[in-house]
Amino acid sequence: MIYFIKRISIMIFTLFLVSIISFSVFQIIPGDPALSKLGIEASQEQIDTLRIELMLDQPASTQYIFWAKNILKGDLGESIRFSRPIKELIGERISVTLSLGIYAILIAVAIGIPLGILNAKYNDTKFGACLSIFSQAGLAIPEFWLGIIFLIVFGIIFKFFSLKYVSFGDDPMAHIGILTLPALALAISRISVVARHMKNIILEEEEKDYVRTAYSKGLSMNKIYIFHILQNALIPTITVIGMLTAGILGGAIIVEQVFNLPGIGTLLINGVTTRDIPLVQAIITYIASVVVIINFLIDILYRIIDPRISI
Repeated sequence: MIYFIKRISIMIFTLFLVSIISFSVFQIIPGDPALSKLGIEASQEQIDTLRIELMLDQPASTQYIFWAKNILKGDLGESIRFSRPIKELIGERISVTLSLGIYAILIAVAIGIPLGILNAKYNDTKFGACLSIFSQAGLAIPEFWLGIIFLIVFGIIFKFFSLKYVSFGDDPMAHIGILTLPALALAISRISVVARHMKNIILEEEEKDYVRTAYSKGLSMNKIYIFHILQNALIPTITVIGMLTAGILGGAIIVEQVFNLPGIGTLLINGVTTRDIPLVQAIITYIASVVVIINFLIDILYRIIDPRISI
């Protein structure tokens, strides 16, 4: 019980810090949101009136308290550029980003874990060396560069995948096909992370006494891997997968721009370029909250799987 209370307290405090940082950053960035919305042709009276409506004439502390109270109520405010509730804008686009993120994680896990197992099993062979080189290369290649290469080669030259966005409701298979290239661009580096982590954990487990005991009992290598090593190696891998999930949300912002996907990342970039402060603050807070909650759930799941954890 103490573990859960501690984790919940850390989560709440982290969300509080995130809200302060995401609000404060845009207070020091030069520019006037009212002027950005009305344009340079607006009169000073119109600008002053809009500033009052947006509470820009109030002290920063007053603005933060008002904004934070609304956030807790589920009111993310109204976009300056679109003149629509931000909750609606996020609701229309969040499914694209979540679908892309889930797809990328599934690819990373489905390929990374077997790759790590093979790399550990054949660690001292040429095949293992080739796998290690592949993993290292995957870590070194930027996801936006991969996205551009995939887009040009498989989307434009060979036309293996459609570049025109189709929602899941209109055509599920076409939707999955459209997300395949961006999901691969996001997943490549994560595959390398999962594979390298899995390899290192397995190599550490192979040196432990229980593995030697299993060998002495006459168990085959495959049985030792399946029933002993992998069970222990998968537990810490859960934490890594949780961290990758958080990173994918950040990477999706750039990849969505490359493939012109109507997700949260594209909406965030539009908000930044038009200085739509309420929109940007809400999206950053929303993404940060999702990341913090995911890490919290991973911690809880880790505790359930391994009750020995007490910190």
